[in-house]
Amino acid sequence: MTVITESALDAILAVQFLVAWAGEGRCDPTRLGWWESDLVDEAGGGDLFARLTPRTAAWASLEAAREAARRTDAKARAKMADPDKMRSIFFLGFEIDEQVSDRLAALKRRGGELAAKGNGGGKPADVLPLPFALGSDFSKEKLTDVLRGFGDGSHIVVPGGRQLKHAMPTATDELVRQLAAGLVPLADTYPLPFFKLDR
Repeated sequence: MTVITESALDAILAVQFLVAWAGEGRCDPTRLGWWESDLVDEAGGGDLFARLTPRTAAWASLEAAREAARRTDAKARAKMADPDKMRSIFFLGFEIDEQVSDRLAALKRRGGELAAKGNGGGKPADVLPLPFALGSDFSKEKLTDVLRGFGDGSHIVVPGGRQLKHAMPTATDELVRQLAAGLVPLADTYPLPFFKLDR
């Protein structure tokens, strides 16, 4: 079993949260519209989470947006040949995905404990290496710059997705960053950047 460090898991979550937030389409103003959700903004689902789970609202809303993104990613992969032999932003293999989910649960629990004690520092922006505040105004140009900064996203367009051209990185956090870079240019629908496993 491949064990991923906490810092790498945090980096993965930061990218997944960024993409999940940016992909929401029910918010006003709309962002990319890749999934039909509005789970993060204070005027949308964020308000509901603030009332339902006040201590972990920031984590819960991003977790829900991540789940909407993961489901969209899974549907797109299911249309491809050998979807289990692909690696995408929201599918890194069962072992790694489980570690990412466990890390998210631990961070959310710790954030709730800090909030209960009245201490700061337990929100995603305090813990994860997010490139900017996800509650800030959305800009496609700003997002594109951040995604390009993640690495080499060069790809070929294939039916159903974008296959990255170069060799798949061995470091999982670098893998996720390069997959996120493969989202550029931004499209009207989720473009499914992916690496294909050799075996």
